[in-house]
This record gives sequence, C-alpha cells and structure tokens, in this order.
Amino acid sequence: MERVPAVPIHEHFASLPDPRGANVRHHLLDIVVMASCAVLGGAEGWDEIEEDGQAQAEWCKEVLDMPHGMPSHDTFRRVLARLDPDECTRCFLPWTHALSERSEGEIGAMDGNTLRHSCDQAASKAAIHMVSAWATTNRLV
Repeated sequence: MERVPAVPIHEHFASLPDPRGANVRHHLLDIVVMASCAVLGGAEGWDEIEEDGQAQAEWCKEVLDMPHGMPSHDTFRRVLARLDPDECTRCFLPWTHALSERSEGEIGAMDGNTLRHSCDQAASKAAIHMVSAWATTNRLV
C-alpha cells in the first residue's frame, strides 16, 4: 500500500491561542500533541498523560521542541483546562478534513472518548471529549 504524505498537526494548531500569556516554560503545541497522543493511546487522566509522555520521551524529543523537558501532569491539567473549546474545534476540524482529503476519505473506524477527570464544575468547564479516526491509507489515528 502506498503511503500518503502526512498532514502536520502544527500547520493547523499554530493559531491556537495560548491562554497562559508570555512567561511560559512549555510550548502549547508540544502540550497539545503529547496530550492528544496519550489520550488516543488510552490515557485516562492527567497522571497517565504524563506517564505516556515519559514512556514516549525519545519520540517526543525527535518531533517536538520541548525546551524544558517533559511537562508535569499539573502542567497538562492547567493548560488544557484553560483552552477555549471553540478555538480547539476551529483548529481540529480543518486538520481532520485535510487528513480525509489526503487519504481520499479512506477512514476505517471512528471512536469517541471522554477524558476522565477533565471537567471542572467549579469553573463551569465541561469534560474534554476526544474523537479518533483510523486512516488506513496513512496508517495513523
């Protein structure tokens, strides 16, 4: 099977507003990519996202900047909880559409999950919902 060129996630998430301001240790895109990969791989909760990042540290160092190493579970929680869901959707949907176009619509399976412990009732923040789609042509989720 011929492999179709990938659609880099950073092309679509580069405009995602960083809610933290100017003085930050970890790049927002690094956090989003690591958390997305962990959740798609089955991580449930902030500790498991950090553990997955540690387990995939070599890969993360190859493809991400990570100027201050691996973010902690507290960093994942603080940053992801502050992201605007509408802005995330604005970045996510064009990325999935581009993946679909590159793979000529050949997506084999879809699955939806809710990240456990991701809601914050005190701040009126809903839980994080993730959808995964398997693109057989690209061999990626």
